[in-house]
Amino acid sequence: MDESEGFSPAERRKAHVGFHVNGEPVEVAFAPHKTLLEVLREDLSLTGTKHGCELGECGTCAVLVDGRPVLSCLYLGLECEGRRVETVEGMACAAGLHPLQKAFADLGAAQCGYCTPGFLLTAKALLDSNANPTRDEVKEALAGNLCRCIRLHQDLRGRRPRRSLDARGRCGTAPRVALRN
Repeated sequence: MDESEGFSPAERRKAHVGFHVNGEPVEVAFAPHKTLLEVLREDLSLTGTKHGCELGECGTCAVLVDGRPVLSCLYLGLECEGRRVETVEGMACAAGLHPLQKAFADLGAAQCGYCTPGFLLTAKALLDSNANPTRDEVKEALAGNLCRCIRLHQDLRGRRPRRSLDARGRCGTAPRVALRN
């Protein structure tokens, strides 16, 4: 029996790929030209991974593949066969937020939050491989992630962030992040 029997012509043109997403096995069918970003958002409804530049220049779409950060806008979904993919949705656990998510929230490290998922996953990969990075190692690891609000980069340089309006419309600033040199 032909493997394609029982599938419509459109289904036969789709790639059928099995991999793990946030610790769960998934099997998904999608057009072979789709990026991992598109597969995650459109086929798996994991919208925490954001569309940014779609050119691999901003880091907004960063996810972890086998523990390493990749730009999902440049990574084909087909390349995920048999791999482990982690998105921002997979960071939290039953006990609550991942410590990085909590630290970002507690320190006000995000202004609009659009770039935050990419920063979180890139930072997680760094800390998973180096539990005590220097300021320069953090800067290097996060260099491919752009914050258009400039908030995170200002915090990393140790400068006071620009004043911004808080949720109640009051002017405020976030505390600085302390990193060792």
